Formats: sequence, structure tokens, C-alpha cells
Amino acid sequence: MVTHRGFGSGLPVTLVGHGLGATPGEARLPTSGLPGTKVVVTLPSHGDAPDAPDDYWDYRRIAADLGGVARETGATRAIGVSLTAGALLALLAGEPDAFERVVLLLPAVLDEPRPALSLDDAVRAGGGPPDHQARRRTAFTRLHGALDRLPGRVAVPDRAVLARVTAPVLVIGATEDPLHPEDVAKQVAAAFPNGRLELVPSWLTHRGDVRRWLADFLAG
Repeated sequence: MVTHRGFGSGLPVTLVGHGLGATPGEARLPTSGLPGTKVVVTLPSHGDAPDAPDDYWDYRRIAADLGGVARETGATRAIGVSLTAGALLALLAGEPDAFERVVLLLPAVLDEPRPALSLDDAVRAGGGPPDHQARRRTAFTRLHGALDRLPGRVAVPDRAVLARVTAPVLVIGATEDPLHPEDVAKQVAAAFPNGRLELVPSWLTHRGDVRRWLADFLAG
């Protein structure tokens, strides 16, 4: 059910996951300026991927799909945004040495469930002009099951399991994003022995900073 597409060529190979309701263009944003091959995943009910089954929306289920794509493509680095940041946390909890470097952009959940999210809140959270908002609303018409199920789920049962992850982990949070609380980003970064935290007011207004951090961090 998960599909993926490669951009660029050569090494390193970086797995890139998107947030809930992301359009194909949004899904590619974190790949800008990165060297090597970028493997952009499309989750079910997004883009041209098939619709998700009713029981799909669980961080561990998504983590299993991301892990499968990483093994298939030989990805040694990973970037997760919001929903897939949570899925990468679930993946690392079970496979602490899955990647050499990991970026978690706008994590929304760790080991405590997040509040319920309405359709209107989910659409407005992306910001942007009216035509972009309209595309997001269309995208979310396929995601009612996710909005119902994900708020009751956690990425990991206990953040202490992430202490086994020795790879460097960059966590980028936002101070002015109600759907991705600053405190969650701080807790996620602190859960890793080699965690690094960077904060911006909003990803949308500080894309240049985020791109620079990603490129520098993934270059080692």
C-alpha cells in the first residue's frame, strides 16, 4: 500500500516521510538541497496511493511500512515530518540501529496521546493561500479514519526505550504551531543520547533555516 519514488542518485540514500494530509509537493519539501538519493514515501490515502484500510492508522503499522521501504532501497538516513516523525520513533524503539542519522521534523506525539483534531483544524494548520487550503481540504477527505484513530495513539509506550538509539538525531520543532507543541519536540530530543534540538517559530516562515540544518546535519 505504501509507494515511494526516488529523486537524485548515488549515496547516501535518505528515506523521507510526509505529514498527514500532505500533498506530493509538500512531501518533497525536506529533500531540497540534499545530496544523494532521496526516497520519498507516499502513505496510503495520499497522492496516487491506494486508500488505507480502516485499521491502518497506527504509528507502529506505519513504522513497519517505512522500515520495509528503507530495507528495500538501502536507506541509511531518514527524515520524518509530523505523522512520520512519530512512525520513525516507533521504528527506532524496535530497531535502534535502523539508521545512521535521523531527522524528526515537527514531532507531535511521544509517549502521551495527542488531543483530538478536527478536519478544519487539520486543514488550517498547513497555512498558505486559499488554493493551497483547498488542496489540503481535498486531501483530507480521504483521511477521516486517521483523524478519528491517531489522537488516541502514542509513538512509543515509554520514551526510555529510545535511550538505546546511539545515532545522531536532529529534532526540529516550532514555537508557534499549536498542532506540534514545542514541549513535545523538547521531550523527543531529550529522549535520545545524541539528540539535538532546533526551534523555529514556524516551518513555513523559516524554511531556509530548516533546509540548512538538514543539509549540514545529514552531511555529518
